[in-house]
This record gives sequence, structure tokens and C-alpha cells, in this order.
Amino acid sequence: MRHPFLEKLAGLLAAAGMGTLRYQFPYMERGSGRTDSPDKCVATVKAAVAVARAEAPALQLVAGGKSFGGRMTSTAQARAPLDGVRGLVFLGFPLHPPGNPGLTRAEHLDLVEIPMLFLQGTRDEFAQAALLSQVVERLKPRATLHPIEGGDHSFKIPRKQGTEAQVFQDLVTTIVAWTDRRAG
Repeated sequence: MRHPFLEKLAGLLAAAGMGTLRYQFPYMERGSGRTDSPDKCVATVKAAVAVARAEAPALQLVAGGKSFGGRMTSTAQARAPLDGVRGLVFLGFPLHPPGNPGLTRAEHLDLVEIPMLFLQGTRDEFAQAALLSQVVERLKPRATLHPIEGGDHSFKIPRKQGTEAQVFQDLVTTIVAWTDRRAG
């Protein structure tokens, strides 16, 4: 929740007219390196969505998250539709552990019936680009992939490919445009 990446992205989204609600899973609050059970994480996602819905009942709601947070949001949506959520945005979807490529972490996405946006670095060790492309192709038309060329799991790119500011602008522009299309 207080990670510099998320704080910066939330600020830039706010400047673009999009509000955000950041939250933490209980294991993060405890400072534990071990994640909570999927059931506890799903309950946390549902609680965050309920707070967002209560705070801004008239606004379009899109849920998602960075890495594990995004995967737990999609898991929650796959189990039962999140109240009022019209789309999911993933920032670095963790398709597989580094060095252990696979597709099992994406199986639940077949149950997600709302639009999904995957923002993913092409050098992300948690999601080989070819494998994530396979997943998105399988999920079309409700899934969209926006690759960040040269980006790793934290969206850092080699200097020769651009700046951090350019990457953040690309993320914000893509999220806002995608969300606006859903509102239309």
C-alpha cells in the first residue's frame, strides 16, 4: 500500500481524474513474509471493494492490483462477482514463480466474466511474455494485454528504452483510456 510505485501511480491517476483506494492484506500489516490463505485474501479484497462502493457509490468501479494483489482480486472475482466492479486491472500479473514457467495461476481467469487489462513488462520474470500472450488470447475479447517493452516486474526499463516518467505516463494513459471505454 505504501510502496513508492503504488503511491506514485495513485498520485498520477488522481491527477488524471481517477480515484484509487489502496489497502493491504493482513500479512503485510503484520510484516510477515508469508502470505495469508487465499480465503483470507479474497475476504480482504471483498472488504476493500465494499469500502470503495460505500465511499463512491455513483462512480464506476474497477478493481485490481500489483502482482499478488491483482491475482487475489481476480481470484475473488472468479469465486463470486465483486459488487459493482466493471473491470479488472493487473499491474504485473504473477503468472508463475520466477524460473518455473506455467499457466496454472491463470486457470481461474476463465471464470472472470468482466473485462480485464493486463499491464505487463516484457522482461517480467513472473510472467513470460509468450505465456501471458497465450492466456490473453484465450480470454479474448474480455482480456487486453498492454506490454511495457523492456519492463521487468516493477516496470523498470533499460535506460536506452526510456525513462521511468515515460513508463508511468504509459501506464496511466492506458488505464484511463481503457477504463473510459468501459464507462462508455
